[in-house]
Amino acid sequence: MSTQVEPREKLLKKLIHSGMKDGFQHLRMDDIAKHMDVSRATMYKYFSSKEEVIAGVVQVFVDYIERLADRNPEDDERSFGIWFQKLFDQTVSLVGKVTDIFLKELQTIYPELYDQLRAVLSRREQQALIFYREGKEKGIFNPINERLILLQDDLLLREIINMKYLLQNQISIEQVLYDYYNLKKIQLFKAEKLDIVDDSLIEPVIQHFVYKFNRSLSC
Repeated sequence: MSTQVEPREKLLKKLIHSGMKDGFQHLRMDDIAKHMDVSRATMYKYFSSKEEVIAGVVQVFVDYIERLADRNPEDDERSFGIWFQKLFDQTVSLVGKVTDIFLKELQTIYPELYDQLRAVLSRREQQALIFYREGKEKGIFNPINERLILLQDDLLLREIINMKYLLQNQISIEQVLYDYYNLKKIQLFKAEKLDIVDDSLIEPVIQHFVYKFNRSLSC
């Protein structure tokens, strides 16, 4: 069993990378094998049906979301900077992959999988709200509505990492991500607390997203 976890996950991540934008319902098993860049025979070694593939995709997201461990309340102020960056990293990844099309497909065709994914997304949202509230209580964050921060991620971030926006505004995905990161940092942290955020730690994160974004354009 354990020997199959890694190759299964690799195949599923290839599928997510290439097939998430338009959803999966229109895909045949032949299409899924093509997105996974393997033969049908290889694909069927790991997945017996389309339903099993979709369930696997949902599980990849669930596992990824649950990796964001709770911040220890006893940690020092710098932990707020670290957790802010971890949250940013995961937010950008999820906004780019968990599309409205995919969620609507799940809700309509695989309601149990939809409920599973929505439950873990809701837990993550509560984690973030607690984090923002705690930062305000400790005088680290500005007194802004934490729910608006989450809404901003869902609406604004989704819009600005869209290729149409990038082309219309003649801006690179790299610049957009740095700009949005700095926007959130300045919004959130009080001016006298900005130095607790080590910006050098976010550079490899953004470069990784840039690499994946550019690679997706060549597929």
